[in-house]
Amino acid sequence: MDTFLLNEQLRNFLREDLEHGDITTDAIFSDQESATVTLRAREALVAAGLECVAARVFQLLDDRITYSQPIADGQRVDRGHVLMTINGPVRSLLRGERVALNLIQRLCGIATLTRQYVDAVRGLKTKIVDTRKTTPGLRMLEKYAVRIGGGKNHRYSLSDGVLIKDNHIAACGSICRAVEKAQAAVPHTIAIEVETDTLEQVHECLDCGVQIIMLDNMDLNTMRQAVALINGRALVEASGGVSLSTVWGIAKTGVDIISVGALTHSAQACDIGLDWQ
Repeated sequence: MDTFLLNEQLRNFLREDLEHGDITTDAIFSDQESATVTLRAREALVAAGLECVAARVFQLLDDRITYSQPIADGQRVDRGHVLMTINGPVRSLLRGERVALNLIQRLCGIATLTRQYVDAVRGLKTKIVDTRKTTPGLRMLEKYAVRIGGGKNHRYSLSDGVLIKDNHIAACGSICRAVEKAQAAVPHTIAIEVETDTLEQVHECLDCGVQIIMLDNMDLNTMRQAVALINGRALVEASGGVSLSTVWGIAKTGVDIISVGALTHSAQACDIGLDWQ
């Protein structure tokens, strides 16, 4: 993650929660009182963002805060495991608690779910990748969590690559026409991907030299036929309605990439607590 962008994001998250201060904490505690707290996993999870996000939230609030023994990103931990110990002024610990927990619960949830998908296709050539179906404002963090879980990133934004989808094709008139226009407008270093729904569209993609062909919501039999038809002439991506129960069967068809929107739009936040010492 870009540290410059991350710091600004975290400051904005803190501003949203603090606004004009923490009237409860400020009324009860002085600025001189200090304490130690632990972040603890309340369920089994894959760690993500303990040091680079949670610790940074607290230190942006107060440079007197210190931390120790953060669990490394990507490490599996069991329920009850201490993820990190934090020490500092009571006021600052209480002010940063919710923002830090909200973020790492989300990131650990994404990393944990991603690891389940990656494990489900282990031993096959297929890569699990995310999509742009991310929470507005959290894309950098959520895509980071996917990588921590063992997945790969698809486009970060619309400027990262050409992906001609069904509505582009419908508005333009045909796949070949849309591809011709894209080829004329973008540098030769940028690959062109096209979304297809039928074998006829796969044929059309091959005829106009598309580098990546997405098989969208195809059944397994049609997908196998498409992979055989493409026969290594383009990278093959499967997408649409992928779940943990279907991902193995999709991978067995021979596709190179499976994009899974659920990694970010449906990951359940992990249960992590901040315990007072």
